[in-house]
Amino acid sequence: MRFTSRTSSDGVSEQLFALGEIPGVLWTPEGAAGTRPLILMGHGGGQHKKAPDIVIRARRFVAECGFAVAAVDVPGHGDRPMDDKYNRIATENQARVEAGEELAPLIAGFQALVARQTVPEWQAVLDAIQEVEYVGAGPVGYWGVSLGCGLGVPFVADEPRVRAAVLGSGGALASAEAAARITIPVEFLVQWDDERVPRAQSLALFDALASAEKTLHANPGKHGEVPAFELDSTLRFFARHLGQYGHLRTGRGS
Repeated sequence: MRFTSRTSSDGVSEQLFALGEIPGVLWTPEGAAGTRPLILMGHGGGQHKKAPDIVIRARRFVAECGFAVAAVDVPGHGDRPMDDKYNRIATENQARVEAGEELAPLIAGFQALVARQTVPEWQAVLDAIQEVEYVGAGPVGYWGVSLGCGLGVPFVADEPRVRAAVLGSGGALASAEAAARITIPVEFLVQWDDERVPRAQSLALFDALASAEKTLHANPGKHGEVPAFELDSTLRFFARHLGQYGHLRTGRGS
């Protein structure tokens, strides 16, 4: 893994890196030393490793919990080159939707295809980051909604280092089989008026999770309208399951 830049602000250090052809970013407390929990974040479709919602969450995980956080660009996103195969499938899917086909099954099939590439990539990223002295081989968490859920469910199912996950805005058509292999604690977000993922599919994915501890957080609103206060719950969830390395403030939201 090769670090290419480093900046710091408000006690949070941000480093861009490349692992082979995979571009990523690592956030850590400024001046961090020793082992700490690491959260891998999966961005949404059409976004990238430094999308605003990723950065906001990452900085709070670092500043309030003392965690390390990493995100990478998935194929065809961010600083990665356009993938001809994925681009062709996306274009074909758009045409099929315009011709009257349902969107959800097409999204599910596309995400299942991309996951075959991203799962081993993310495992390699974890291997490399845990070699960094100020991250180390501590407990690992995962956060991802929308595309980050569709790719994250098979990743979490296959990666034993992940101890807790926040998932959501995804459906059972893409990953119910993988969800049945997940037994770690999960916090699951559902947007009740989601126009991209049918509510029944989201609830079916939650039901498919084999976790003894899983919590459904359902809120009104469309696909991209997850309430900001859910981040406060996410902070408490990860602090509870990964350990608290910083000073977690609990007075913001409920």
